[in-house]
Parts: sequence; C-alpha cells; structure tokens
Amino acid sequence: MAYVIVPSIDLREGRVVRLQQGDYGRQVNYDVDPLATAAAFAEAGATWMHVVDLDGAKEGRPAQADLVASLIRATPALRVQTGGGIRSTDDVERLLDAGAARVVVGTKAIEDWGWFQGLLDRADLAHKLVLALDAKNGMVATRGWTETSTRAAADIAREVSGRPVGAILYTDVAKDGMLQGPNLHHTRLLAEAAPDLPVIASVGVGHIRHIHE
Repeated sequence: MAYVIVPSIDLREGRVVRLQQGDYGRQVNYDVDPLATAAAFAEAGATWMHVVDLDGAKEGRPAQADLVASLIRATPALRVQTGGGIRSTDDVERLLDAGAARVVVGTKAIEDWGWFQGLLDRADLAHKLVLALDAKNGMVATRGWTETSTRAAADIAREVSGRPVGAILYTDVAKDGMLQGPNLHHTRLLAEAAPDLPVIASVGVGHIRHIHE
C-alpha cells in the first residue's frame, strides 16, 4: 500500500516545539528556525508539510498567521496543510489565500456540523479541508483536548465518507508527543469507516519502524 510521509512543525510563540499529550505545561523546545526546518523537509524530498498553530489552538483563533504564510512562501516545493484555532469561514479563506493547499478544521467542525457540511458543499473548497479527529479512547475531544464528546471518531469518519474532504487527520491524545508510535488500531478503524478518504495517522511517530507498521 502506498503512503505519504507528512513532516510536521508545531509552532508556539514563533518557535518550533513539541507538546506531550497536548499539555502546554509539558513543552519541548527545539533550537531551530521554523523556515530552515521547512526548507530541510523540502530538501529531504517531502511533498507535504503539516503546520500547527498551537497558540491559535489554545486561544480559539489563528494567532501565527503571518509566520504560517511565511513558511508557505518560503517552501514552494511543499504543499502545506495548516490549522489551529480555525473557527470561521474567513479563517479558512485567509489561509487558502495565503497559499495553503489544505486547511485543518477540528473543534468548529465538531461543534457546528452544519457549518462544516456547508463548506463541503462549496465547489471551490472541494478537497481543501482536512477534518481533524482528535480522540481519547476513540471518542472525539475538542477545545484543545479539554473536552471529550460522546461521538466516536469512527462514526464521524463514516459520516464524511463520500464527501469532498481532503483528508481525515487522526490524533490519539495519549500518543501525542510521546514518540512511541501512533494508535494503529483506531487509525485502521477510521480507514475502514471512510475507505474513500485519505487518513493521516498523526502523532507518536518516533522511529522508522512506526512508519513501516
């Protein structure tokens, strides 16, 4: 089966960081320049890059849009998908206008399903939206993972099967930042629930064997 490796940059206050299990109090800082990191991804042969605005995710609004736009401009060889704090149609359109190939929507989509379905009805947004399903024990978590819904991630994936979603981004909160491998079981459940859509197994990859698995 063919797969694509998507390197990721998590940004907080303009720095490249990694959170452990989404906890802002358990942050690992990397002494690297975001633009240089993105360039290194491109030089290594990556075709996609995932960029997360952690400040935006925490505040509920895009907070590092200028830096994200700079990353997009600096790496024309990479297709960039980005998210973090996306709460409105304007947020989506601004990132696409800045050159993003896809915009990641999570909390707003889950809490306002009609709004998300309306975006999917727009021909100009076909395959440009990524549905982020962050989960605890298979149940979708929202608002920076501080709230857990009663909806199973696999059920939501089943609902968008057949719709023009660019991809489903699956994150197991317990695996985030731990570098011990992704949750393959629940990733497989999502892939089976929406066999027509790409499913991105997010977080947890810390070794080449995790990719082969």
